[in-house]
Amino acid sequence: MTLHSTPGDRLEVVGAAPAAASTGSTGAGLVCTGLVKEYAGVRVLKGVDITVAPASVLGFIGENGAGKSTTSSIITGVVKPDGGSMTLDGEPYAPSGPAEALNRGVALIHQEIRLLPELSVAENIFLGRLPTSGGRLARSRMESEAREALAALGVDLDPRRLVRGLPIAVQQEIEIAKAISRRPKYVIFDEPSASLGESETERVLEQIGVLRDAGAGVVYISHRLEEVRRTSDQVLCLRDGQRVASWDTGDVPHAELVNAMVGREFTYQHSAPAPATDREVLTVRGLGRRGAFEGIDLEVRAGEVLGLAGLVGAGRTEVVRAVCGVDRPDAGTVTVDGRELRRGDARAAIRAGVVMVPEDRKGQGLNLDRTAAENITLPWEASLARRGVVSRKVVRTTADELSKDLDIRGRLHLPVASMSGGNQQKVLLGKWLVRTPKVFIIDEPTRGVDVGAKMAIYEIIRGLAAQGVAVVVVSSELEEVLGLAHRVLVMGGGRNRGVLTREQATPQAVMELAVLGTASEGSTGTLTTSTTPQTTEGQDR
Repeated sequence: MTLHSTPGDRLEVVGAAPAAASTGSTGAGLVCTGLVKEYAGVRVLKGVDITVAPASVLGFIGENGAGKSTTSSIITGVVKPDGGSMTLDGEPYAPSGPAEALNRGVALIHQEIRLLPELSVAENIFLGRLPTSGGRLARSRMESEAREALAALGVDLDPRRLVRGLPIAVQQEIEIAKAISRRPKYVIFDEPSASLGESETERVLEQIGVLRDAGAGVVYISHRLEEVRRTSDQVLCLRDGQRVASWDTGDVPHAELVNAMVGREFTYQHSAPAPATDREVLTVRGLGRRGAFEGIDLEVRAGEVLGLAGLVGAGRTEVVRAVCGVDRPDAGTVTVDGRELRRGDARAAIRAGVVMVPEDRKGQGLNLDRTAAENITLPWEASLARRGVVSRKVVRTTADELSKDLDIRGRLHLPVASMSGGNQQKVLLGKWLVRTPKVFIIDEPTRGVDVGAKMAIYEIIRGLAAQGVAVVVVSSELEEVLGLAHRVLVMGGGRNRGVLTREQATPQAVMELAVLGTASEGSTGTLTTSTTPQTTEGQDR
């Protein structure tokens, strides 16, 4: 395989058939030719060609805002193109909406959860096509088939329970089961693993293989490039709404994929964080909440980054929500600078300098109908107000300052829903950095963001620690935790399984603690059972 460039910085596989013609105009496959889409006069897709062949996986990559989600939305009838055409197995294809696309056998598994929380798991899976018998809901059949769809993904979940309260990762698995249960001919996975841990992601990748072997064509959109390389038969890259590179194999060097996405040579290597201080800022003792976690002890010092690792369902998110007062614990204490916080009082925690960036930025973190500037200033309106009114100038000035500090790209006066995922995440960070916190908790800091935004967020986290902020990072990406943290607290089954220094925190050691509750001496050196941080820099990761 060879690549060549054209004057428009457009890379294509030499010798490969053009995308629109690779299966022939009358052959099998989902073929898109010259797709164009504009929003408010801005062209976000500029003549994109894409072909999805049956029984194959197309890896679809690009930075946030490159046009991937717009392309998939056109294919699945969510939005209408302003130009171009599509064929489905040789027949003209122009779905009027998602329902028609599904009826034609084209399904989209969204990155953002779209389940109805007050319905059961089974009802969500069969929403819009509830099975009936004699004019009545065939509930037993529905629940039995829902259980089978979940079991195919390795998910052991009662289909009768309500969706409300389920972890984001479990809800994502329900979304996948919902789409797969329709037995589609073509499936688009849009960042399906963004909220999943390693074992859950493995099940999704296995299911993609099953779909391909059964003859389905799959589009796999992900910023986790190793998953793209493992899964794909071909890879296509968009940049700025244009097709800029394609490969006829998934076996492409990681650096080559990244460079195609960003349009330049791009390298980033985690380095050891600066040493933390000895001043203890956050102290947690005996924290517990029935059915979620128990006996959690931890300390975080000024300038330290503490990573929380573990498998999905280990209780990491539940712990940090209790620390910052979002959920009320049943036992234990949380102390900031020597002062104990009232349990389950988020406002008191914020006043004490404890803030949290949640994992679900659209569902829990941002008001999508408000502007980016308004989102940034929303928690601080009382302190920013003059005579009870927050002026537009104050909102604009405050947002502009944070925009420069965090490199937020996009129009701050437009609804935040119009921004890319990476910029939305920076807005969410900025929302809690209008006032410098004492304790900054961030859950899944780079979920669903591209490689450039990811590195920018890492630098923001490092910068906060350098200012003396105590930082807690929860992440399902082990490399992320190991790269950022001074120490790693590993959770399993709602308990603290151990704390590793940076030098001890190898992938093997973390997984042994998470799964087995103990780490072998060979994988860690000497295991740290106290939570006293090390101030040596350790090795680069």
